[in-house]
Amino acid sequence: MEKDNDDRWRGLAPEARQALVMRDYATRSLGEQIAEVGVDAGRLATLDRAEVYDAWIPGVEIFRRTIYPQRHRGSFGEFVRRDEGKLAEIGLWPQQWAAARMFAQTAKGFHVHPPRIPQDRSPHEWFQHLFVAESGNFSLRPYEEEQWDVMFFVQGRVEMILREARAGLPPRTMRLFIEGDNHRGGNNVAVVIPPGVAHALRVEGSEDVITVYGTSTSFQAEAEGRIASEIETAQLPEAWQKFLA
Repeated sequence: MEKDNDDRWRGLAPEARQALVMRDYATRSLGEQIAEVGVDAGRLATLDRAEVYDAWIPGVEIFRRTIYPQRHRGSFGEFVRRDEGKLAEIGLWPQQWAAARMFAQTAKGFHVHPPRIPQDRSPHEWFQHLFVAESGNFSLRPYEEEQWDVMFFVQGRVEMILREARAGLPPRTMRLFIEGDNHRGGNNVAVVIPPGVAHALRVEGSEDVITVYGTSTSFQAEAEGRIASEIETAQLPEAWQKFLA
C-alpha cells in the first residue's frame, strides 16, 4: 500500500504511517480460501470435489454428521455405521478408538504418520498409482499397514490445518473450521486423514474441545512424527530455568 502518498493518512505521525498495514479484502477463489484463510468444513462436505480438484489433498475425506437434539437432556450424534456411509465406501474401519480434550486457547502442532511404500515402488510412483491412476480403487489402500485417522468433535470449535507432506504430490494446504456436537449445524463433520498428511488443531473460542478419533492401526509411538510442534511445549519462565539450573 502506498501509504506515504495516500492523502487520507496525512493526519498520522510519520512513524505511525510507516507502521500502518491494511487487511487484505481481495476476493479469493474457493481454492485460495481453502489454502490461505480457511473455510467451513460443512461447505466442503457437500461440494463436488471436481470444483476444487487442484486444492484438495488426495485421500482426505470430509463427511457430515447429523446431531439430534434431545430436549431438556442434551443431544445424540451418530457417527458411522460399519456397512454404510463414507467409511464403508472407502473400506476403512478403525482398529482403535480414542478421545482427547484440548483446553481453550491451546493448539496441537503438526503430527504425521509414515505411509507404507511397497519395496518395488518409489514413493512418487506409488502415490500416483494410489491416488491418481487408481483413485477409486480403495481396496489398494494398505489400511492395516499404515495409520489413517478419522476424527470428529463432540464439543467446542476448532481450526484444522492439513498439509501435504508425501513425496511427489503437490504441496497443498487445507484449512477447515469444524464444530462439535454442542454447536449443532452444518459444520458437524468428520475428517479422514491419510498417512503422510501433516495435521494440526487450534481451539477456536473459549471452551475446551473434545475429540473422538479412530485409527486404522493401533497406536505406535514410533509411527507418530512431529513437524513444527513446538507450540505444545510450555517453557518455564527464564528466571525459573536459571534457578533450576
